[in-house]
Amino acid sequence: MAGDDRVASARKALLEGVGAEIAASFPGTTRLGGQIVAALYLAEAPRSMDELCDELGRSKSNVFANLRSLEAAGIVERQRPAGARFDAYALRGKYPDVVIGAYIARLRRVVADKRALSQRALSLLGDARGSDADALRERLHDLSRKYDRFALVFEVLLPGIDGPVDLEELLDVIPPKLMDGLAKLTRGAMSATSPRRVKPR
Repeated sequence: MAGDDRVASARKALLEGVGAEIAASFPGTTRLGGQIVAALYLAEAPRSMDELCDELGRSKSNVFANLRSLEAAGIVERQRPAGARFDAYALRGKYPDVVIGAYIARLRRVVADKRALSQRALSLLGDARGSDADALRERLHDLSRKYDRFALVFEVLLPGIDGPVDLEELLDVIPPKLMDGLAKLTRGAMSATSPRRVKPR
């Protein structure tokens, strides 16, 4: 019995931890959505909505709403096993890789949206004159420049990562010396731009 209690406690801790992680990272998804991700990770086969409701003790409407949000994020996929009457759900890739891939895809979309927004605002501002217009133009140019650089990071360092990806397999093909070099460069860049040296804009 003690062993069973420990298994249940460990399982509950994982469900709650993943629930908090997913809810914090993907708008429109609640802690239940993260618990669904954890349950699907622990499952040996795709699970039906009824099975997920029974396991997590939640209503069909809540489970369904979170499944739709997870599908939209690219984390969960719907399947219809041969001969089955109802859909089943599974992760679109390995966990946690699929969540990290979906988060990178979300960040990529955010950067693309903000690049377009800053350009649209500059277009609307046009050749307006005056101190207010000049100040706003400077801010918008700065914002546009920053998002252009962020987009370049995705294109150079994370090409093709726009959804499910086996990150462990990807890391395995990167030579250890290259990883060490990148880590040193990153640490050096971070120390060179520590808060005490960055001038506020």
